[in-house]
Amino acid sequence: MAARSAPSCHLRLEWVYGYRGHQCRNNLYYTAAKEIVYFVAGVGVVYSPREHRQKFYRGHSDDIISLALHPERVLVATGQVGKEPYICVWDSYTVQTVSILKDVHTHGIACLAFDLDGQRLVSVGLDSKNAVCVWDWKRGKMLSMAPGHTDRIFDISWDLYQPNKLVSCGVKHIKFWSLCGNALTPKRGVFGKTGDLQTILCLACARDELTYSGALNGDIYVWKGVNLIRTIQGAHTAGIFSMNACEEGFATGGRDGCIRLWDLTFKPITVIDLRETEQGYKGLSVRSVCWRGDHILVGTQDSEIFEIVVHERNKPFLLMQGHCEGELWALAVHPTKPLAVTGSDDRSVRIWSLVDHALIARCNMEEPIRCAAVNVDGIHLALGMKDGSFTVLRVRDMTEVVHVKDRKEAIHELKYSPDGTYLAVGCNDSSVDIYGVAQRYKKVGECVGSLSFITHMDWSSDSRYLQTNDGSGKRLLYKMPGGKEVTSKEEIKGIHWASWTCVSGLEVNGIWPKYSDINDINSVDGNYAGQVLVTADDYGVVKLFRYPCLRKGAKFRKYIGHSAHVTNVRWSHDYQWVISIGGADHSVFQWKFIPERKLKDSLHIAPQESLAESNSDESDSDLSDVPELDSEIEQETQLTYHRQVYKEDLPQLKEQCKEKQKSATSKRRERAPGNSIRLHFIHGYRGYDCRSNLFYTQIGEIVYHVAAVGVIYNRQQNTQRFYLGHDDDILCLAIHPLKDYVATGQVGRDPSIHVWDTETIKPLSILKGYHQYGICAVDFSADGKRLASVGIDDSHTIVLWDWKKGEKLSVARGSKDKIFVVKMNPYVPDKLITAGIKHMKFWRRAGGGLIGRKGHTGTLGKNDTMMCAVYGWTEEMAFSGTSTGDVCIWRDVFLVKTVKAHDGPVFSMHALEKGFVTGGKDGVVALWDDSFERCLKTYAIKRADLAPGSKGLLLEDNPSIRAISLGHGHILVGTKNGEILEVDKSGPITLLVQGHMEGEVWGLATHPYLPICATVSDDKTLRIWDLSPSHCMLAVRKLKKGGRCCCFSPDGKALAVGLNDGSFLMANADTLEDLVSFHHRKDIISDIQFSPGSGKYLAVASHDSFIDIYSVMSSKRVGVCKGATSCITHIDWDARGKLLQVNTGAKEQLFFEAPRGKKQTIPSVEVEKISWASWTSVLGLCCEGIWPIIGEVTDVTASCLTSDKMVLATGDDLGFVKLFRYPAKGKFGKFKKYVAHSTHVTNVRWTYDDSMLVTLGGADMSLMVWTNEMESYREKKSYDSEESDIDSEEDGGYDSDVTRENEISYTIRALSTNIRPMFGVKPHLQQKEPSVDERQGVVRPPVSRAPPQPEKLQSNNVGKKKRPIEDLVLELAFGYRGRDCRNNAHYLNDGEDIIYHTASVGILHNVATGTQSFYQEHNDDILCLTVNQHPKFINIVATGQVGDSADMSATAPSVHIWDAVSKQTLSVLRCSHSKGVCAVSFSATGKLLLSVGLDPEHTVTIWRWQEGARIASKAGHNQRIFVAEFRPDSDTQFVSVGIKHVKFWTLAGRALLSKKGLLSTLEDARMQTMLAVAFGANNLTFTGTISGDVYVWKEHVLCRVVARAHNGPVFAMYTTLRDGLIVTGGKERPSKEGGAVKLWDQELRRCRAFRLETGQVTDCVRSVCRGKGKILVGTRNAEIIEVGEKNAACNILVNGHVDGPIWGLATHPSRDFFLSAAEDGTVRLWDIADKKMLNKVNLGHAARTVCYSPEGDMVAIGMKNGEFIILLVSSLKIWGKKRDRRCAIHDIRFSPDSRYLAVGSSENSVDFYDLTLGPTLNRISYCKDIPSFVIQMDFSADSRHLQVSSGCYKRHVYEVPSGKHLVDHAVIDRITWATWTSTLGDEVMGIWSRHAEKADVTCACVSHSGITLVTGDDFGMVKLYDFPCPEKFAKHKRFLGHSPHVTNIRFTSGDRHVVSAGGDDCSLFVWKCVHMPH
Repeated sequence: MAARSAPSCHLRLEWVYGYRGHQCRNNLYYTAAKEIVYFVAGVGVVYSPREHRQKFYRGHSDDIISLALHPERVLVATGQVGKEPYICVWDSYTVQTVSILKDVHTHGIACLAFDLDGQRLVSVGLDSKNAVCVWDWKRGKMLSMAPGHTDRIFDISWDLYQPNKLVSCGVKHIKFWSLCGNALTPKRGVFGKTGDLQTILCLACARDELTYSGALNGDIYVWKGVNLIRTIQGAHTAGIFSMNACEEGFATGGRDGCIRLWDLTFKPITVIDLRETEQGYKGLSVRSVCWRGDHILVGTQDSEIFEIVVHERNKPFLLMQGHCEGELWALAVHPTKPLAVTGSDDRSVRIWSLVDHALIARCNMEEPIRCAAVNVDGIHLALGMKDGSFTVLRVRDMTEVVHVKDRKEAIHELKYSPDGTYLAVGCNDSSVDIYGVAQRYKKVGECVGSLSFITHMDWSSDSRYLQTNDGSGKRLLYKMPGGKEVTSKEEIKGIHWASWTCVSGLEVNGIWPKYSDINDINSVDGNYAGQVLVTADDYGVVKLFRYPCLRKGAKFRKYIGHSAHVTNVRWSHDYQWVISIGGADHSVFQWKFIPERKLKDSLHIAPQESLAESNSDESDSDLSDVPELDSEIEQETQLTYHRQVYKEDLPQLKEQCKEKQKSATSKRRERAPGNSIRLHFIHGYRGYDCRSNLFYTQIGEIVYHVAAVGVIYNRQQNTQRFYLGHDDDILCLAIHPLKDYVATGQVGRDPSIHVWDTETIKPLSILKGYHQYGICAVDFSADGKRLASVGIDDSHTIVLWDWKKGEKLSVARGSKDKIFVVKMNPYVPDKLITAGIKHMKFWRRAGGGLIGRKGHTGTLGKNDTMMCAVYGWTEEMAFSGTSTGDVCIWRDVFLVKTVKAHDGPVFSMHALEKGFVTGGKDGVVALWDDSFERCLKTYAIKRADLAPGSKGLLLEDNPSIRAISLGHGHILVGTKNGEILEVDKSGPITLLVQGHMEGEVWGLATHPYLPICATVSDDKTLRIWDLSPSHCMLAVRKLKKGGRCCCFSPDGKALAVGLNDGSFLMANADTLEDLVSFHHRKDIISDIQFSPGSGKYLAVASHDSFIDIYSVMSSKRVGVCKGATSCITHIDWDARGKLLQVNTGAKEQLFFEAPRGKKQTIPSVEVEKISWASWTSVLGLCCEGIWPIIGEVTDVTASCLTSDKMVLATGDDLGFVKLFRYPAKGKFGKFKKYVAHSTHVTNVRWTYDDSMLVTLGGADMSLMVWTNEMESYREKKSYDSEESDIDSEEDGGYDSDVTRENEISYTIRALSTNIRPMFGVKPHLQQKEPSVDERQGVVRPPVSRAPPQPEKLQSNNVGKKKRPIEDLVLELAFGYRGRDCRNNAHYLNDGEDIIYHTASVGILHNVATGTQSFYQEHNDDILCLTVNQHPKFINIVATGQVGDSADMSATAPSVHIWDAVSKQTLSVLRCSHSKGVCAVSFSATGKLLLSVGLDPEHTVTIWRWQEGARIASKAGHNQRIFVAEFRPDSDTQFVSVGIKHVKFWTLAGRALLSKKGLLSTLEDARMQTMLAVAFGANNLTFTGTISGDVYVWKEHVLCRVVARAHNGPVFAMYTTLRDGLIVTGGKERPSKEGGAVKLWDQELRRCRAFRLETGQVTDCVRSVCRGKGKILVGTRNAEIIEVGEKNAACNILVNGHVDGPIWGLATHPSRDFFLSAAEDGTVRLWDIADKKMLNKVNLGHAARTVCYSPEGDMVAIGMKNGEFIILLVSSLKIWGKKRDRRCAIHDIRFSPDSRYLAVGSSENSVDFYDLTLGPTLNRISYCKDIPSFVIQMDFSADSRHLQVSSGCYKRHVYEVPSGKHLVDHAVIDRITWATWTSTLGDEVMGIWSRHAEKADVTCACVSHSGITLVTGDDFGMVKLYDFPCPEKFAKHKRFLGHSPHVTNIRFTSGDRHVVSAGGDDCSLFVWKCVHMPH
């Protein structure tokens, strides 16, 4: 027995020698109490130098690597490494955990930092993305996360002077972060020319946006904003590892061993060089510094901690020392003094005083040390080295005695013999050498039995024997000193060992786990006196075992603190302490040994609160002598709730299977049946594996659960109401303290908890996401705000929820064994208890985690299994019921006493005002006083006490009680047998509800003419149930075996029952007495049926694949049907009683003749014609459609046809009951389905008159009664059923705009590729050709006599001083994104302004003046926009943008919420919608925001946008969702519409529930593609369809169709909040009656149409909005129009090009006009001053380029089809046109002297025309041999040359008009150009960026002043450069706004503006030029 329990003594950590200086920095601080906090291995240490005392924080489970101090300097945050690392925030004074932050990082937590007021904590992970994460640490909640950097981050800090700003630094980078909403957005620091790009190791923030950072080369870099402004060179001579800011200034510490102090402006104060001090040494490196007042703390790489007093800075005080880098293996204890010796790979040997806790001697050796031993007399110290030598020193003065090297491999173990004469030395080459000590260590013997390296050795007490262990786990014994091996068992038995440090051998068998052969225990040491053994292993654990421990898998106590392997462990000489050393953490731990007798006095130390314990696999000790478990509990622990297929998997399974059945659905399928069923009553209660799941509600109804249904039972009326929100077994139920809400938890892959209202039966909140497989216990807190739940995953996770918000507050691993109950403390909401198998734990919340302490039984009890628990009358008191019938009484965590309460387990207990009530397996209910002193009363549950009003019969006396509840003067009792009883205080018992007991239920039969049914089950009972309103069990009979089937005879007098042993019986249907029985078969009887009519024959089918036919009259077998290959599953008679239809398990459908049993083959056509007496078959053509798409994973188990042969009901393995129209031909018929059963439905039967359907659940043992509701009746109620699996085939037609919007793929800017099909080498990568001079080797004199180089560019504003342009400011945007976005133009400020978007800018446009202001924070295209309607949030706008993958990085899709007037960003939400956000909507209160993604699942997400918190998210639909909008009066209800989709959503807590729109109420309505949504009162919803109809929905059921509301798709709808009128917009041709915009009344019955006078052939409206008397309309043609409601007058506010790209752009030579020409076939004239479009010309073909003549009187336009046109500006008449080319004209230019026209095309040519020859336009010549298509052209100032850029990145110069190619560089360099629009040439080399692999600079333009250049590129950026810019990668400013591809760019006259044209966004941006002041 002894070895099977853990030892009763204990270790307490007393001291840790060491400090972690390696691979960590900034980890050493002063606390407010002037203590020092740091960490070593896995322990946080608080050291008080004054008292020389240490306190330990041991909440981590692995190495700590980062530490941050809270600004108030009491709390500490530490982060660890590990697979699932977590952060602990703890109190340095009490060393208790305050909060745990987990479940986000992987690998480890590299840095931590608190913000200024200590509310938030930032952490950086060690994962591949170095994730940065911001926490609200008190709540344990993550606020924001983003990928940090591609390489390691070394330091992070909050900017203490600016809110929401952080700085991080690391390998070759520094980043400046801003936090807004949930988005962390970085900006990289710009090193520029001021300093080298290099690794930054540490940083500190100061005022005025200054940041100081320490670099790898020892410089300090000073940043202002994101720019490096200066460096302080040589601050240190090597890397600066640590920087610490305090009130006086900054302290830095570096690799050079120096500490420097700086004042607040970073001027040097002083330097302290630690290498020069007396403790200093070469190579000292500072890793951490902390400056407080006049003290400085310094931590070094070599594990020392120094304290320096500033005014005595040359005398640092050494506070702590430890071993340095390298593994630590050697440990020895002094034989007579309290000293320990350690030696490490750092080559030092150190002697520690265990009393003074100090290092008293240190000596450095030549080699790494691997082992040590001290001789018996304490004089000699032997050290074994890694190189195979060993050295002996004198302990006194550390002088060498001898050095011996006999071996080449490391010496791993050496030991002196107890008599001091020999030293045994074990080597890695598997030999042991024996040396004589007196003979100056001469070798006297050798042991060579081992085959592997020597690991451990022990001498016998008489020094005559030595035992060794080697690496293969072998134990060998040798005779000493010769080394002969000893094998005789007898001899071995007699040996007494002086010490025991071997890991193998009989005495230590128990230290190994039972079934493991691994070699992971590194060291043991036996303490004979205390009979304990201590071990050290690879997992950082030190364990105490009893000694000797002979049996494997012995119990132990375990202690953690070391991080990875503990390499050695030893008792001190007097057994007062245990010393353990860590390999990788090179720390020395000193543990105080507390023997058994002392434990009693020091109870307070027993339950050590440690997180690690709660996370550990094995608790300190699992006592093994626990009594055997009670059979019932045993059974229950064996139950698994795993499912092959979880309901959550069905959608994916269906999707996978859909591919297969594309062909099958070509046939038009039957509609679903008209009838529906409604759940009416359930016989059953789940008691066999659940407890305490039965309660009274406020109004005295009873709430409980069975199968997947929550039941509310009214005992006065005997009726039930149902909560049907679950889709699988409910396992637990708890009631809110106010008794009105209930929480239920279910089985599932990601199981959910529903909190619902018992009055309305509506879900209030659904909680999921943290459990697996199922939820076995829930409990509400006393204030009802919180909920605790326990999962059935392997670690029985415990979660604490704020259930209303649906937020997880905290989570922890519970126990590896089953937990039965969780209870929240009624007095302290942060405390709870859990009880279960050998488990009682007391938990308290710490931030995001829970800290558990085991119940401490002390001497009173054993570690028993707890079945139930409650809290008592104070927060300290708790009571638990055990599996042995005791009640345990606890105070705090201590067991105070036990009281015997029941025989057998106590399953349920309940606290009352003045006492307790308990119930047990013994069937007794006991009432107790308030301290369990005495039992006041007991009630035994007996049949004799049943009151007459009972609804059934008790099957046995004293059934096991599983639930008890009190209220309304009664005791409510639930039993294991599925009965619910009400016990009156005076004794009588009323049975209210009952069902079958444990075991599957299969047999079901309905009576031929009465509303009763019979069931038979594996629980060996046959029962008769009344289905009429009395709902009770009429009779029950016990059978000798379980049964699977039963059947009433046609006259209803007899009942046949088939049993599981192959026998069957016939019983009297009234008395249930036997009439006759037979036993002809061995296997289960699976179906039994009387023949119709007189019931002459009885057919009995069995699993051994025969059907026997008996004659009822003669009681003889008259026939046997043979020929089935598998077990028989269903049989049916035909109406004449002559033919049997049979189904088998092999899915055969067979027919036999009765009564002989001859097999018949009947063609399937004929089967239909036969009239069947009953139909329970699931095979055959008539019911082909009942098999689901996912038929491979699920079986249809039962079916039954109504007597009118119209409706077939089926039950299947997934628990669905479905109704089909009969016959169900064709695959995958449409159906209605109902969920209530949990797993398989084993049988379904209609009653004789089809008024009810009865269904049986196999495993849930419940009998459910459904009422059949005919079609006519159904109108009154909307019911819930999901239509069939496949969506309808038709979607209401085709529309090009819809298709385009659905199929558009949005690319993000960063991934955009070139818009022109360029080829060749980019300019900045081309080899530069040498000039003529260079080729000829001419060296020009530095001062050239040659005339000065002419200007590159003719200046047009000569005379003025040239002023460079320093900035561009967006002033106007002509464009509106209407082509693929909707509802994105809105009124603001009572209609004075409108807000809309184009490209990536949000535009606020003043209606009266046309002035615009812009929101430019988006970094990519905006796709959607909405305005907050709530008066509290005035002018608040949300916009969603395109993005890349959802990785929370800066390119991830996001929603910005901003103030339209101030343009201030209020919140940025980075979302999980990959690709982009396509719809946004605010809720009624304005606090919530809904967003919809373009990801494949089209995720729908709800945000609390002010905090940036994501509340809920769910996949929306498998195809595109176009719009989702909140109901205008709701914060929880919204509707989404899309491709063949309309869904009605409810937000419950954090869960989204959705219902598909139901069409079935209206004939021939079909699910079309829905495009828009609007709302009416009384839950009406209107959706606009692709066909022009509007569907009107009530709740989620279609109630009317407004046919042809528009002639084309209804793209936009708007609900006016003030009067409820609805505006719709569609795609229509304007006609007299119709219009594309209509204004309707609130119910969409009457309307008024408005025509848009745009002159378009069809108007396509994409956005509507209604203001005061005005309607705002946005169209597909990029117009925004204001329509007056009274006069229907149209006013066009915004114009834009319809389709892009806009290739052509020309600015007027003298006025502020410009022209644009685009793909949409129009050329438009714009006026910058008047901010509007002046004119447009429709050309009928796409236009490519446009140009003004030098005087501005003519315009030339080049077309895509090769034609070009010249217009006169004054009259817009055509002056001339010509088509000499077939392909697009790319550029067209007038020569400066107006004589020539040059036309460049994609046919690789430039044509010249002489305009003086008149409008005939004959070509006079052309340029030859251009290698590729022409992009841009420029004339020289004298009109004699033309430069041409072509598609292969080449620039060519030609003579005009001859077209001759000019190659002489000298000539070319002297040309002065009239304009410069080329992106090629040496003068503009600098515009090509490094990142242009796939994308190009598309356009450029040099200003008229000739000194500034603007460019546009494929990324959508406009950039500003100086001209010329020949150096590569020139400096520039960038301006964002356009979508990808800026196609053209020009300066206007006088360089007042820049105009840029967009490719993808069809927009024109006008930028105002800001000139530098003179």
